[in-house]
Formats: sequence, C-alpha cells, structure tokens
Amino acid sequence: MSVRSPRYSKEEFAKRGNKIYESQVRSQVEPENHGKIVAIDIETGAFEVADNVVMASEKLLAKYPDAQTWFIRIGYPAVYHFGARSLKLQP
Repeated sequence: MSVRSPRYSKEEFAKRGNKIYESQVRSQVEPENHGKIVAIDIETGAFEVADNVVMASEKLLAKYPDAQTWFIRIGYPAVYHFGARSLKLQP
C-alpha cells in the first residue's frame, strides 16, 4: 500500500475545500444531512456523505483512490469541537 501525501498547503486545502462546498455541494446536502460529514476531493469536486469521517473517506477513496480530501460537518463551522464550551464558570 502506498502512502498518500498532500499536494497542497493547508491554506490551499482549506480554500479549495470551502469553495467547492459553498459553490457546489452545500445546496445538495443541506438540510437533510445536518450533522453528517461530507468528504470532498478538492481536485475533482466529487464528494461523499456519511455519519463519520472514516466512512465518508472510505466511500470517496473507493471511487477516487488518489483523492485530496477535505472534510466538513454539514451545518457546522468545523468537523470537531475542541475546548470546554460546556463548562460553566462559577461566580
């Protein structure tokens, strides 16, 4: 099995992935897939929707083995949440 490596900088990945999502994918997947993951090949614009990153990635890579994949959680600004947003500050 060969190791796949990115062909673009992090900034270019984000720029391309977000542009494709907003211009081509979003209207096709929202709102019936809210909270699911979309995997987008930033070179072809192909995409797959699944319940999690692994499933979305596997579906996309089965069709496009050399995909440069960008992930977005449908209806959210990020795939994962980091931090303690749920903690309440005590007075």
